[in-house]
Amino acid sequence: MGKTETMMMKNEDELEFVVFCIENLALKHGKDGASVYAALKDRSSILYSYIVPGYEFLHTQDKDYILEDIEDVMQEQGVSI
Repeated sequence: MGKTETMMMKNEDELEFVVFCIENLALKHGKDGASVYAALKDRSSILYSYIVPGYEFLHTQDKDYILEDIEDVMQEQGVSI
């Protein structure tokens, strides 16, 4: 993760949440974390345009809701893992 991306996260809680999202999506889809990270950051802008800005709301939801919500955004943008 570069300096610019790190600066976009306000604190360690947001970083931990991003890791939580990536790792749980990877587990759910039988993929590795690097593939999910690439889908959310390199092949789309979902990581920094949706997940990080949505942290305040998303982190209060249960895991299934969070994963389904991110998957819905991925589907809308035509992004696959």
